[in-house]
Amino acid sequence: MLPTLGDRLDTLELTLLSVEAQRPEVPLRLVVVAPESATDARALAARFGATVVSDPKTGISAAINAGIESAQDETYYAWIGDDDLFRPAGLRRLLDLMESSPDVVVAYGGCDYIDPEGRTIGTSRAGRAAQWLLPWGPDLIPHPGSMIRLDAMRAAGLFDPALKYAMDLDMFLRLRRSGRYVSTRQSVSAFRWHPDSLTVANRRASSAESEAVKRRHLPRQVARLAPLWEVPVRWAAERAAVTVSSRARRLGVQGEVSHAG
Repeated sequence: MLPTLGDRLDTLELTLLSVEAQRPEVPLRLVVVAPESATDARALAARFGATVVSDPKTGISAAINAGIESAQDETYYAWIGDDDLFRPAGLRRLLDLMESSPDVVVAYGGCDYIDPEGRTIGTSRAGRAAQWLLPWGPDLIPHPGSMIRLDAMRAAGLFDPALKYAMDLDMFLRLRRSGRYVSTRQSVSAFRWHPDSLTVANRRASSAESEAVKRRHLPRQVARLAPLWEVPVRWAAERAAVTVSSRARRLGVQGEVSHAG
């Protein structure tokens, strides 16, 4: 599943190439969700053999749902952003984890953070701890770098169209009642960290939505106590984001200086 607005053709092609590289190892059907006006992106997706679905243009969650609803006989769902990457053999690792037991509903791996030029600036390898942190701490299960059993997702309900930032967190919390989560600390994907991208630039709104989502999944008595841990978690997440953004900017400046030299 690859939703795109079609305004980043250069990184979109890199993303499509990273998906194409998975095909020798896993059977997959690539679904690209794009607005009908994004003619260049739709043509590019078609070149890579993608099924192109029209974006309903009512938000990212609705776009992902439109792609899921186009599923045929697929068993699993995996998502990638239009400027993210799958690492070599990433989908194979996730598929092996999914097929390790019939009660597995979510598999996920490590995720590299890369700067706009593709240089690695950090790696998240939370492993098994990520699933236990979901209701209380940061969401360390990467959406680009996870695989979900489709029938479990349908039973839990698709992505909440009202959510703009934390729709994956909400889904992961809902699916905890459906089966087991398994993970690998090996990097299976790469998230392109733009220091000024939507999620990064709107950290406060993203944090607020994430906190609201966590509260809806907590027992009422416990949810009342949520501010006790929300403040330190928010602070830690903001500090981590600032650190990664600073590293990305520093590498960008170094790259410019090196290129000029």
